[in-house]
Amino acid sequence: MKICVFCSANDTMSEKYGPLAEALGKWAAREGHTIVYGGCNTGLMACVAAAAKRHGGHTIGVVPTKVEERGRLSEHVDVHIPCDNLTDRKALMMAQSDVFVALPGGIGTLDEVFSVVASATIGYHQKTTYLLSNDNFWDPLIRLLDTLQEQGLMRQPWTRYLKPYVWKEED
Repeated sequence: MKICVFCSANDTMSEKYGPLAEALGKWAAREGHTIVYGGCNTGLMACVAAAAKRHGGHTIGVVPTKVEERGRLSEHVDVHIPCDNLTDRKALMMAQSDVFVALPGGIGTLDEVFSVVASATIGYHQKTTYLLSNDNFWDPLIRLLDTLQEQGLMRQPWTRYLKPYVWKEED
């Protein structure tokens, strides 16, 4: 299976999220899954890819030219798919992946999550997106989605497309 990972490429975040990214990369490699990600050499992107590679896994990096121009291409990319911009990257990642996993991240991660979920809601794919954390990181977003649902702003329950998941040590 190809698991697309959306996550922060920022090195200034809390250190508590690094072990989560490493655990996901290790688990994916152990299970024979491929990591599809943004191809950056920083933040949680670097953690998940390095862990996958350390444990014998395979990675696909979908990398915008701006990332490469800034010297941020990861050394852990097995298959390099260049793209022009973030819109292209999201489309290529959707096409390459069987499932999506969002680790903690910022605006870019939210953009990616909502792009793939919106695409699923109107029938472009039937792939699930998981909100993965090792704490309550996604709770504020979940409360917002519940509010949108309660206000009648969604045709289907949001949980049909987006699944919160708390990583446990035994995973």
